[in-house]
Amino acid sequence: MQPQTILTHYASAVEAEMRALLVTPHPSLAPFYDMMGYHLGWLDQRFQPTRARTGKRVRPALCLLACEALEGDPAVALPAAAAIELVHNFSLIHDDIEDGSATRRGRPTVWSVWGEPQAINAGDGMLILARSALHRLPPLHPPQHWGGKRGGVEAGRIQALTRVLDEACLALCQGQYLDLSFEERLDITIKEYLAMVEGKTAALLSAATRIGAMLASDDEDLITCYRLFGKHLGIAFQITDDILGLWGDETVTGKSVVNDILQRKKTLPIVYALGQAASSEHVQRVFGKDTIGEEDVQVMLDILDEVGARGYAQRIAEEHRQRALEALERTGIENEAQERLRQLALFLTRRAY
Repeated sequence: MQPQTILTHYASAVEAEMRALLVTPHPSLAPFYDMMGYHLGWLDQRFQPTRARTGKRVRPALCLLACEALEGDPAVALPAAAAIELVHNFSLIHDDIEDGSATRRGRPTVWSVWGEPQAINAGDGMLILARSALHRLPPLHPPQHWGGKRGGVEAGRIQALTRVLDEACLALCQGQYLDLSFEERLDITIKEYLAMVEGKTAALLSAATRIGAMLASDDEDLITCYRLFGKHLGIAFQITDDILGLWGDETVTGKSVVNDILQRKKTLPIVYALGQAASSEHVQRVFGKDTIGEEDVQVMLDILDEVGARGYAQRIAEEHRQRALEALERTGIENEAQERLRQLALFLTRRAY
């Protein structure tokens, strides 16, 4: 199965689960929920149905495949998968505000259409709906059995899943705080960068595979393996994003390739260059300007090329991809869902968008 097909395998079911959560309770609140629908690619700016570009739906796919790999029932896990995807999209709505990004996936962002206050409100609402999604997990009777193909999930396990999701949300916000704070600093270390990424990106991917495993098994060693798979995949995924943010094809990625530099983002290639004697002073000179212009972008790209920053970032991404795959191998599981997880790990860290 092709990677894109793997990502879309559960997509319609996850979409249906999310739509069930975004139900307008009163006509006066329709625009509130419709802003969320717009961000998710279901509606246009007039709130009419459309088929806009959506995200890759990576996180729900990972959750459901981890569940299936451990012989759990993906249908039971759908509310958890939807919860994870809604958390991700809450973070994107807020991220666009914080970064001042006017476009995402080739369309105006929520804040650029309806203003920052309402976009903040829509993002907050989506976060609460994500948490509410876990209450849609089917209860199990009698309670002495865990989730998976037994048809439901014990109340105690739902509570544990909620805690995992809440911890991931907090780690995500902490990582975003660090990412924003780095914009004002020129002394970021690789260690600090990796700590930021573990929160901002890897925490939710790790929660996705961990929750999927928890819905199929109570074997802590197996759950840990899937958690680590998601963590290291998340780090490699973000580094791949960093590379695409500087050298990607804007028509493919749907994002500007100059924004990271203009916004003084301390992505891995930049952090690496800051730590090199041959380039640190030049990078600091560009980032130390009151205003970074378009002409500075090419200067920065030239500096990064001279010190091999792109190759370094690719090597670190490869290192974490291998650690993710090793975590999968330690499970000893061999089935179709496990193989799809391997394929996704390779695709997501070698993608062009």
